[in-house]
Amino acid sequence: MVYGHSDPGRSHIIEPVTLKILVAGGFGAGKTTLVGAVSEIKPLRTEELLTEAGRPVDNIAGVEGKKTTTVAMDFGRITLREDLVLYLFGTPGQDRFWFLWDELATGALGAVVLADTRRLEDCFAAVDYFERRGIAFTVAVNCFEGADNYPEDSVREALDLDPGTPVVICDARERESVKQVLISVVEHAMLATSATR
Repeated sequence: MVYGHSDPGRSHIIEPVTLKILVAGGFGAGKTTLVGAVSEIKPLRTEELLTEAGRPVDNIAGVEGKKTTTVAMDFGRITLREDLVLYLFGTPGQDRFWFLWDELATGALGAVVLADTRRLEDCFAAVDYFERRGIAFTVAVNCFEGADNYPEDSVREALDLDPGTPVVICDARERESVKQVLISVVEHAMLATSATR
């Protein structure tokens, strides 16, 4: 809690506004890394080892070095300002865990769709999910070593996004980069909310 002063000699508690943000995207796009890079608390992770039994189900082309996968969610928290706290919920990336998305999306202000240009088609399901439900989102293109870099407009065109949907380039390992993504989500969601009033 933050203590502030509204008038001389008298203090009061400023209750921060808390907002729920989803972090979605394809398998291996960096969702767990993004939540961990920015969370001010030890993130809750529900990762399990990838097994041979999952090989026929999980497409690991392009992310062959991946050893674990999120099976329920990741959770983290970041204070952007003294009066604004974001709760981050990372969704699982594989199709077989999508039944969890509706629960995770309840009450969300907005979302990040984390994109990997090596597997851009993996974003279509997340983009479609948020568009159908009217949840404002920002597409964050995660920069992987060895991956081709594309301008934001090319990514927007490839994903057939609305002109107003923000597309930003980020490094999911870097706290400041992730903070800029989250600020973009909040600003976009606030604009979308005020436009519908």
